[in-house]
Amino acid sequence: MMMSGFFRFGVWQNFFRAWKSGYSGNLEGEGFTLGGVYVIGAGTQGVLLEHREKEFGDKVSLPSVLEAAEKIKPQAS
Repeated sequence: MMMSGFFRFGVWQNFFRAWKSGYSGNLEGEGFTLGGVYVIGAGTQGVLLEHREKEFGDKVSLPSVLEAAEKIKPQAS
């Protein structure tokens, strides 16, 4: 995203949401890498949840992470 990320309205919304809730991250690093969350099941279950950040501050839904984690079936040994 580089500099174009700073001109996106959603990025500023996410920044102010985090600031109002008291988030005070360390702001270290290069700051241009978007993140993601994956929930991967055991054995052949594969990926149960995939969330890739589309813009800075894009958050994954906690209920969807918990729902995906509950679907993980133990692998028989």
